[in-house]
Amino acid sequence: MTHPSTTRRNALRALAGASAAALAAPHIASADGHATTWKIQTSHTGGIGLQTFKDWCATIEEKTGGELAFQAFGANDVVGDFQLYDAVKNGVLDAVNPFTIYAQGIIPAATFLTSYPLGLRQPGEWDVFFYALGGLDIARELYAAQDMHYVGPVHHGPNIIHSKVPIRSLDDFAGLKMRMPGGMVAEVFSEIGAETTVLPGSEIFPALEKGTIDAADYVGPAVNYALGFSQVTNYISMGPPGFMSLYQPVDLMDITVGKAAWEALSPQMKQFVEMETHVYSDMHHAAIQKADQEAWVKFEEDGTEVTRLTQDDVELMTEVAVPVWYKYANRDKDAARIFKIQLDYMMSGSLGYVRPEQIEGQELNL
Repeated sequence: MTHPSTTRRNALRALAGASAAALAAPHIASADGHATTWKIQTSHTGGIGLQTFKDWCATIEEKTGGELAFQAFGANDVVGDFQLYDAVKNGVLDAVNPFTIYAQGIIPAATFLTSYPLGLRQPGEWDVFFYALGGLDIARELYAAQDMHYVGPVHHGPNIIHSKVPIRSLDDFAGLKMRMPGGMVAEVFSEIGAETTVLPGSEIFPALEKGTIDAADYVGPAVNYALGFSQVTNYISMGPPGFMSLYQPVDLMDITVGKAAWEALSPQMKQFVEMETHVYSDMHHAAIQKADQEAWVKFEEDGTEVTRLTQDDVELMTEVAVPVWYKYANRDKDAARIFKIQLDYMMSGSLGYVRPEQIEGQELNL
């Protein structure tokens, strides 16, 4: 006969084991209790960006005890970069990890949900905007109107310019045939004389190789080196020391989910995906910055020369950028209210990026 105390000890051991297992692999059920696999495509075409995305996606199934899995796709694997939002709205993809600037075609205010010329300049400043100053709530409101759920921002790093000729001042952009992501960034460069064209990331290398363009902006050193940009350009143009990029100092991506896929999740699973987006953003940003340090050495070995603009160029470009800021903000009431939050922050004692005299004569139509 088993002694009662032995039975109790066995029961306690079993309970402790079950609790440990639950902590090791949390069981987060979807709304209908069935396992779910999301097809999710990124804008990354290769290199450390794509690898980090795939590595993160591969962790989701274990973290959720098999209740949710991410089937990862790279750029163009399912649809083209400029079709990502249509694909997630129509259910061809369940979720996407795009460059947020691509959303401006359907959500004009998205111009201000990613960095723009001379705007917020550090990842932490964008976190303050999204998570403390109301940016996340506005983004979700705007995406919901398009049958999508904006989960959260994903930090990348500064964009840099690769060119066939040296760029040592703003004057050197005059007449330069240049790839830009479109929108405000392209307009600012057009104002300083560049001949801009919009191309998805996957088309930049062949355009540079054929001479269709003289220069191209794209993400950071590690990704761009992996894409072979040192083979078709000789120069990299940067901002002043400590300010890598005047026009997109923090290139933002995001995690966006289709309405049906998001609403099928339980509240617990939604919270899990939101927190995992934070995890991915941190991992993604750090991994790319580490790889960038290695890429700079490779560019130097390949003979690529780094040129830097000056603080005087920052002042000149600010003069060009300010009226463009207001032009884009005044196109759309939502853009105006987002920009007002950012402008107040940039003019605050915390940052001081913008002085009252720089916006004199400008009006914001809220």
